Amino acid sequence: MIKHHPKLELIQAFVDGDLPASLSAGIAMHAEMCPQCQEKIVLLTEHAAEVSFEEGFLDKFIVDDSSNNDIDFEAMANLISQSDDIAISEPILDKSIVFNDTTYQLPKVLNNMTIGNTINIGKLSRARLQLDENEIHTSLLEIKPGGGVPEHTHKGFELTLLLDGSFHDEKGEYTKGDFIMLDSSHQHHPVSNNGCLCYTVANDALHFTQGINKLLNPIGALIY
Repeated sequence: MIKHHPKLELIQAFVDGDLPASLSAGIAMHAEMCPQCQEKIVLLTEHAAEVSFEEGFLDKFIVDDSSNNDIDFEAMANLISQSDDIAISEPILDKSIVFNDTTYQLPKVLNNMTIGNTINIGKLSRARLQLDENEIHTSLLEIKPGGGVPEHTHKGFELTLLLDGSFHDEKGEYTKGDFIMLDSSHQHHPVSNNGCLCYTVANDALHFTQGINKLLNPIGALIY
């Protein structure tokens, strides 16, 4: 059962098209698995469409006869039907990724995204998504059974969307579909008993709070 969801402000920004592609993809994938957030997106999208229609498109066809405003429905119908072109969509092929001997089926949102080579360090494996968003790095991160990320906080923000499996930290257990947004005020030590696959987005490196930092730097570079 999904317990962690994006905040309403983040969903509104997604509907308004104000988020970078990496965060938009995270919300879209979460909504694929979460009927609750899917319903919120539908309602907010319908509201945005109504406002846009009333403020923009509809105003083009109002006839002012000095006594009342009537809508020129004939002109509206002509504009809507002026093109006979029919857009034929290409079939979408399912996409998967293999980490070691495990194959993961990926959400449809990732079908058209280029995935880079896999890097492995211990029980962590990472493949970068090529979105060219400067300091924002987006990855698919696998934690093998019994693996984890050393205790750390974040210099920027970090989104983790659980695509498969589960992990836990000091605040509890996370399962498939959970949407976890963290910043510099959070500190945690994720561990996966049975293994998991995560979609991660971060705009700065991790800051490790325990251990010898020089030894942990390769792990920080792998995750960010």
